[in-house]
Amino acid sequence: MGIGRRPGAYVCGIDAAMDVIGGKWKVLILWALAERPCRFGELRRNLPGVTEKVLTAQLRELEADGIVHREVFEEVPPRVEYSLTRLGTSLNEALAPLGAWGREHIIGGAYEARHDARHGARHEARPPASC
Repeated sequence: MGIGRRPGAYVCGIDAAMDVIGGKWKVLILWALAERPCRFGELRRNLPGVTEKVLTAQLRELEADGIVHREVFEEVPPRVEYSLTRLGTSLNEALAPLGAWGREHIIGGAYEARHDARHGARHEARPPASC
């Protein structure tokens, strides 16, 4: 199953890629699945703040796009694991430079210095630095 979005409607490759990874949680789902296959509950624990409804919807979209594989194990109780497909792994590799940029320019101090100067010294929680 491949990506089936708006053929011919993309302005450029970034537009096409953003159509696949758009949404607050999709990139973080890809990051979590890069470590190893995960069950739904494990993904939910790794992504504090995501609701069950949103996580389900975003996993379904990633599965429909061929980025994530959903495997159902015929056990009692039933077990479902999510993992990256080859396409998902290549997408994660393409996102690695974006993560490096964020670590260097946002997490690494440049953002904090500008933000502190404008808004005071309070900081919001941020994802782990390995992201």
